[in-house]
Amino acid sequence: MPHVTSADGTRIAYDRKGTGPAVILVGGTLDDGAENAPLAPLLADHFTVYNYARRGRGASGNTPPYALARELEDLDALIATAGGSAHLYGASSGGALALEAAAAGSAIDKIAVWDVPYVIGDDQWPRFNQYLADTREADKAGRDEELLELFMRLTGGPDADIATYKQYPFWASSVALAHTLVKDAVILNDYKIPTARLARITQPVLVTTEGTTTQPQFAGLPSDFFDRAAKAITAAIPQAERRTLDGQGHVVAPELMARVLKTFFNQ
Repeated sequence: MPHVTSADGTRIAYDRKGTGPAVILVGGTLDDGAENAPLAPLLADHFTVYNYARRGRGASGNTPPYALARELEDLDALIATAGGSAHLYGASSGGALALEAAAAGSAIDKIAVWDVPYVIGDDQWPRFNQYLADTREADKAGRDEELLELFMRLTGGPDADIATYKQYPFWASSVALAHTLVKDAVILNDYKIPTARLARITQPVLVTTEGTTTQPQFAGLPSDFFDRAAKAITAAIPQAERRTLDGQGHVVAPELMARVLKTFFNQ
């Protein structure tokens, strides 16, 4: 895969497709770029699409120490390669990263985000605070499988399902990415919405979510978990608009998202 070199020397791998204005796809939780891969060719007839593996994922490097600033530098290196400015689409924690990049002044044209998981509401904080403490302890001890189990239990995955998943090949690849769960908590400001930083974003932002969350793996979260966050994000950003894509799960249908992004980025 081609790569760019970030400011600290880390090689960031990416795939490029299409021609036209640049769009960078920013992956989310436990994603090495594979989740957005089906979206890239659907946008390639209108845009030059860069789908990259965030640091520590896939073919990208993982130079310590980790910090949000390093991931922003990774995006800036990609933006430079893309011609000096780009639209961003970020899914889940990748949406939070895209918003942080805009707030920090990166050369971004428009931003679209999907299911950004900030925690809104006092009812969720006891569980999330315990999760953050437990994951930091497990991460320090190098217990990557435990990190993954903690995350699945946080969102509501039953122990029986976790035991079943361990029998499948994808479990090992998920464990290999589990260290990024602690890093995603950094990207997400420990799940607290950074209202003051978001208010600095001047670009147009499209805030999208699924409808009512009914997936069994999210049974531990309120059915309006992503909607709560989306409303707060939209309220914080001066030029934000809100859209709900009913009937979708946390992994949105690429054909649907491609239509939404083409319309928004071409407006």
